[in-house]
Amino acid sequence: MEHTQRILRILEEREITGYKVSKATGLSDSIFSKWREKPSSKIRSEVLVLIADYLDCSVDYLLGRTENPNLNK
Repeated sequence: MEHTQRILRILEEREITGYKVSKATGLSDSIFSKWREKPSSKIRSEVLVLIADYLDCSVDYLLGRTENPNLNK
């Protein structure tokens, strides 16, 4: 699974829109539309950190390196 697909799935599971994330983080709302159209594993580290902070989870969780979303474990 591409990293962007994982992020979109998490947003869907938590019922969070890309628009809401973009407003809270300063990311472009269009980034989420791009990811839906063309999933990718290429995400800038700054973007991953912003999304992880917003979702209160680890970057490793967003990357699929762990199934544990907690930051402390």
